[in-house]
Amino acid sequence: MGQRYQHDHFDAIFCSDLKRAVDSAKIGFGDRNVPIIVDQRLRECNYGDMTQFPSEKVDAEKPKRIHEPFPNGESYDQTSARMKAFLNQLKQKYQGKRVMIIGHRATQYGLEHWLLGKPLEEVIPAPWKWQPGWIYLIQ
Repeated sequence: MGQRYQHDHFDAIFCSDLKRAVDSAKIGFGDRNVPIIVDQRLRECNYGDMTQFPSEKVDAEKPKRIHEPFPNGESYDQTSARMKAFLNQLKQKYQGKRVMIIGHRATQYGLEHWLLGKPLEEVIPAPWKWQPGWIYLIQ
């Protein structure tokens, strides 16, 4: 990731506080003079009792958990609310700046929902395919 973006300028790197996101940020951007800001609002959905279940089982359950939380976990409405609060703060403090966000699927769902206006009912069950990055504009 660091090599892919070696010629790009970022005013800040934001990442989830989960280890894999923090490690990705440090490995990719730790040698640059850019702040890495850890933010728990970028966390993955808390799958509760389904944590560490096979992804096929969790993926099948996701559309049912838009409004109703995973047992002993959270709903996508809740993860989306976290993202909205994050984006509101980002807009206030980083207007006109370029930032990178390192997160998880729930992070992506929130970005698609709040920045592109897609309903969670469309975003969550949609086939997901990895790509090297997404670009969003906050207006």
